[in-house]
Amino acid sequence: MGSLIIFGIIAFIVIIFALNGLKVVPQSETKVIERLGKFHGVLPAGLNIIWPIIDRPKMIAVRDQRGRSYMTSCIDLREQVYDFPKQNVITKDNVTTEINALLYFQIVDPIKSVYEIENLPVAIEKLTQTTLRNVIGELELDETLTSRDTINAKLRAVLDDATNKWGVKVNRVELQDITPPESVRIAMEKQMQAERNRRAEILKAEGEKTSAILKSEGEKTSQINNAEAEKAAVLLKAEGEAKAKILQAEAESQAIAMIAEAIKNTKTDPASYLLATKYIQTLEQMVSGKDNKTIYMPYEASNMLASLGSIKDIFNK
Repeated sequence: MGSLIIFGIIAFIVIIFALNGLKVVPQSETKVIERLGKFHGVLPAGLNIIWPIIDRPKMIAVRDQRGRSYMTSCIDLREQVYDFPKQNVITKDNVTTEINALLYFQIVDPIKSVYEIENLPVAIEKLTQTTLRNVIGELELDETLTSRDTINAKLRAVLDDATNKWGVKVNRVELQDITPPESVRIAMEKQMQAERNRRAEILKAEGEKTSAILKSEGEKTSQINNAEAEKAAVLLKAEGEAKAKILQAEAESQAIAMIAEAIKNTKTDPASYLLATKYIQTLEQMVSGKDNKTIYMPYEASNMLASLGSIKDIFNK
C-alpha cells in the first residue's frame, strides 16, 4: 500500500513537470528562454518543450492599446502602434505648441529587445518625445503646421537609427494634432482672413482691369469698323459720283454729236447753239420766281439774242 502511494506521488510529479515543460507559442509571437538565468534560446510559434525549473521564459514589459503597462513572457512580432499623449513643444520662434504623435514599429530581434533595453515601451516613448522636441525646435510655427511630411520623415529616420540597437524597426511616425495657443490661433485666423480679403481685392482689381481692357478693345474695334465703313461709303459715293459724271459727260458728248450732226448742213456754229440753250435755261430759272418783278439781263444779252436767232433758223429749216 505504501509503495502504491509513493508511485502515485512520483507519477503526479512527473505529470506536473511534463505539463510545465510544454509551452505553446501563438502565431507571430515568440518567447526568450533562460536556463539558470542565462540566455538559452528563442521559442518559435507552435508547441515547444523546455526543462521545468531550470528553464523559464524571460518576462518583459509591454503596453496595451490603452497605454497601460504589464509584464508578460510573450514577445509580439507584429507591427505595433503607440499613441503618445499630447506634449508641449517649443518652436524656433518661441511658440509653445501641443503635439501628439503615433509611432508604428516592429520588433525584428527579440533577443536585443529583451537584453539591450530594460523597458522597451518607456524607452521608445521617451525617445520619441525628446526627438520630437528637437525636430520641432528647429522649425518655426508656420513650417510646423505646413511640413508634417517633412517632420514625420525626420522623426522616423532618427528613431529608426536610435532603436536599431534595441532590435526595433520604426516603420513610420504620424503627427496627429498640432495645437498652437489660443492667442496664436486667433492671430492666425485674422491673418488668414486678411490674406483672403487681399486675394479677393486682387482678383476684383484684375477682373476690372480685364473688363476695362476688353471694353477699350471693343470700342477701338468699333471705331475702326465705323471708320472703315465711312471710308467705304465715301469711296462708294465718290465712285458713284464719278460714274454719274462720266455718264453725264458721255450723254452730253452724244448730245453734242447729235446736235452737230443735225446742224452740219447749216451755217450755225454748234458752240453758239449750245451757248444759246444755256442762256435760255438760265433765263428760265431767273424768271421762275413768283416775287421776281425785276429781271436783270446779262451784259452780253445781244449774243444770246443772236444765238436765239440761229436756233430759230434751225427750227425753220
